[in-house]
Amino acid sequence: MKNRSFLVGLTFILGVMMFLPSLVWGARLKDIAFFKGVRSNQLVGYGLVVGLNGTGDSSSVDFTIRSIANMLERMGINIPRERILTTRLKNVAAVMITATLPPFAGVGNRIDVSVSSIGDATNLAGGTLLMTPLLGPDRQVYALAQGAIVTGGFSVSGASGSSVTKNHPTVGLISKGALIEKEVPVNLDGKKELALTLFHPDFTTAEKVQEAINRSMGGAYSRCVDSATIKISVPDSHQDRVAEWMASLERLEVTPDSVAKVILNEKTGTVVLGEKVRISTVAVAHGSLSIQIKERYNVSQPLPLAPGSPPGTPPIQIPPREGTGPIVAPGGSTVVTPESSLAVKEEGKAMIILPSGADLGEVVKALNAIGATPRDLISILQSIKAAGALQADLEIY
Repeated sequence: MKNRSFLVGLTFILGVMMFLPSLVWGARLKDIAFFKGVRSNQLVGYGLVVGLNGTGDSSSVDFTIRSIANMLERMGINIPRERILTTRLKNVAAVMITATLPPFAGVGNRIDVSVSSIGDATNLAGGTLLMTPLLGPDRQVYALAQGAIVTGGFSVSGASGSSVTKNHPTVGLISKGALIEKEVPVNLDGKKELALTLFHPDFTTAEKVQEAINRSMGGAYSRCVDSATIKISVPDSHQDRVAEWMASLERLEVTPDSVAKVILNEKTGTVVLGEKVRISTVAVAHGSLSIQIKERYNVSQPLPLAPGSPPGTPPIQIPPREGTGPIVAPGGSTVVTPESSLAVKEEGKAMIILPSGADLGEVVKALNAIGATPRDLISILQSIKAAGALQADLEIY
């Protein structure tokens, strides 16, 4: 019975070991590329926020005053512009509205909008954005924005000038605050060919994507145009179901290739090494020289009511201590003398040899063996690159 259990367990382990090499974990195609033409569009607009509690634009902001006058005139309220210019309207602020129109967004759908002050308003909390058209690059209106603003912060101040501010109160968000009025036409049905674009162009990754698509479709349906673009022919059987066919391609898994790269950030001491980093045989020794200087002062304080030295009397010479100069005590006066100490320490670290073709794990292990800190790694990797032993692209920020 024991032998049978042992054989069953051994068979299971061998089966797992044979199966593991075939597991290749990759990224979904939708995470590393996108179909050309299927993209978002940026929208922008100019509007007014009302209902602020005295935190809006001041009367010195001319475009806010003119915008209020134009708005009132369109609503049939005629007020002399001279009177509006002299009115202090601290409850209104001029703002810019930005939004992103996603692909295939239909008329009637809602999108989020961001509201940002462009005048001298100090806080948009509690304000309401009046109906504002959002324009695209072609100057056409694609959405209308309106609603209450949420800033997620506050700003309060006292009469003495002290103030407390949390987050950024001059920028707010209106969740689902814009209603789409016009669609960006994208027609997929009937297309004969699609173009897939990689987020990070690479010839090896493009070839892997081509192979994965051809293997999935069972034929030579795709071809690489360059390091970022793969052209795909739509099968005749999917001419009327292109969207469904694109969804099946997005689920394909591909292991993207990466270049050997080392990122160094001297400001923060951050070191990032890519998986493909390799080095040639090189010997590394890294030590540091530490010099410490300490300054202190010796004070000779006379006894209370001690008489001073008569005029013309030479100062009293106190025998010096080892490492210091003579201390002069002129009678009953206080004498301060400086004393310096100098210490020099040099760390003696052994030299290590990094073998040729060492991978990322071996490089990190070897550098940790000499106690290298992230700041030390920056100097070490720069020196290895200067010696021509680092087979990677070195980027310093």
